[in-house]
Amino acid sequence: MNATRKVTTELLDSIQDAFNRQDVDGILSYFADACEWLMARGPDPWEGKRLLGKPAIAEVLSARFAVIPDMRWVDMSHFISLDGNKACSEWTVKGTPKDGEEINLLGCDIWTFSNGLVTKKDTYWKYIG
Repeated sequence: MNATRKVTTELLDSIQDAFNRQDVDGILSYFADACEWLMARGPDPWEGKRLLGKPAIAEVLSARFAVIPDMRWVDMSHFISLDGNKACSEWTVKGTPKDGEEINLLGCDIWTFSNGLVTKKDTYWKYIG
């Protein structure tokens, strides 16, 4: 991947496609080495759970996809800032955990980019039901 790529809706769709394929290496190919993911849920009210670096993100994604094998993001739309360094993706995520009830969440990711690579993914969601 080219580290100087421009942030476009096509790039955001490509990241989304990697998530829907549950392709952890593919997802991480869009991230900078020095990256963070602020998850929607976690111990801290101001940021949920904070993951630093690709290995931490890979561990969480691999575990999540193992538990929710049909996890997928649908109804995707994107907005990109004028300077091209920030974007927002709105989505609905669906899936059924192996040991639980179906999830159906409306949410968004606020993305920060540097040289076309994700440096920060900040996730927010709410339950639909």
